[in-house]
Amino acid sequence: MNVLKKINFYTALLCAKSVNKVLHIFRRAGTSLPGVVALKLQGDFISFVNYYCKKNIITITGTNGKTTTAGLIAHILKTANSKVLHNEKGANMLSGIASSLAVNYKPFTKFDYAVLESDEAYLTKLYDYLSANYLLVTNLFRDQLDRYGELDTTAKKIEEAIKKNPKLKVILNADDPMLSELGEGNEKIFYGFEDIEYKDQSTASQSPMEAVMCKCKTALSYIKRFYAHIGQYFCKNCRNEHPTPKYKAKALIYSDYSEIILYKNNQELKFTTNLVGAYNAYNVLSALALTMELGIDNNTIQLALDSYKPAFGRAQRMKISDRNILVQLIKNPTGASEVLRTVNAAENKKLLIIINDKYADGRDVSWLWDADFEILKNYGNEIVVSGTRAYDMAARLKYAGFSKDKIKIIPKIKESINYSLDTIPKDSQFLIMPTYTALLEMQKIFNKQ
Repeated sequence: MNVLKKINFYTALLCAKSVNKVLHIFRRAGTSLPGVVALKLQGDFISFVNYYCKKNIITITGTNGKTTTAGLIAHILKTANSKVLHNEKGANMLSGIASSLAVNYKPFTKFDYAVLESDEAYLTKLYDYLSANYLLVTNLFRDQLDRYGELDTTAKKIEEAIKKNPKLKVILNADDPMLSELGEGNEKIFYGFEDIEYKDQSTASQSPMEAVMCKCKTALSYIKRFYAHIGQYFCKNCRNEHPTPKYKAKALIYSDYSEIILYKNNQELKFTTNLVGAYNAYNVLSALALTMELGIDNNTIQLALDSYKPAFGRAQRMKISDRNILVQLIKNPTGASEVLRTVNAAENKKLLIIINDKYADGRDVSWLWDADFEILKNYGNEIVVSGTRAYDMAARLKYAGFSKDKIKIIPKIKESINYSLDTIPKDSQFLIMPTYTALLEMQKIFNKQ
């Protein structure tokens, strides 16, 4: 980085940090405004990562699990005593990434790793500024069709990004057939499950099947299907097969934790995590694959899994007003269906579902009809619905077979939270399922309490 560029960079950095301080004073922190300022002053602000990262730049994309996977990787690397720059808030468009980097970067220092989560559609733009060493892709599901289009459109966007960097190492979920063709010409490393066993049968997945075709336009067949289109697949027509994972594992899913048994070098390595559900088992396995590629030892990884705290809203637990709160983000049919598997009327004394339709959520909320809300038809407690599409959610619950007499509609989010807290006993669990912008509003509400 030449002298003039350094001056411009530090000017943009100082301005962004100053904006962030002002936002904190007025309790408006958490917006992408510092990043907007940084990019306005220096269009390639994000490129400073190339100059100050000593080891590897790691990028993560995909429909579900980006924030958790990136958080796990960053936490494992920090547990290994590495300096890590990470957009931990989950802001994954260019302005959000720039904002997080500006706020977290300590001037005149270098760091070992950058761990950057990226929105699928913005990855190719991010790679205009970054020479990443690794790209981890979690999965592809139908998500915000008004923004992304169908699955093959999203896959093409990721492929366009990969083609910008032929030296990029690509780590892919072998169990997602949408990913197997990505990164031709690049070094590819696959991870996947040999089996997923539900020790508590109530958590077993029955997610609706995504329509995924082989490249020969034949419907795929499955030896095992774990959820949606994720599983061990093959094509009867062209004999296209499920890739053999370098990191192959078995998952044991319990109601409040999971075990990942990794088969490596004729050994069985067992890892435990407090993250629950098959979707989180995949997040953990992907993080294991990447950090093992970097040479992180097993003991360090397990220490990190033991101490990992999820990002806000990603299976995060907290306590407010003597109520135990669990927050689980929902944003598409498959993700919502998998979260719904964890709903237990005996444990969750109150359920609040908050549906917004702002740009970051996706304007089209027709996905509510593809998610398996029928699971809730025998839920014995009251369900509160809120957000800009509260009435749509209430209608969906009614058609799912849930009693309309037990649906409470409170469109304003703060009022819905206060009502829910006031109507359950102390030490009871309160489950909240918000969309993305609802999650951000909730975070501001909780920060003030």
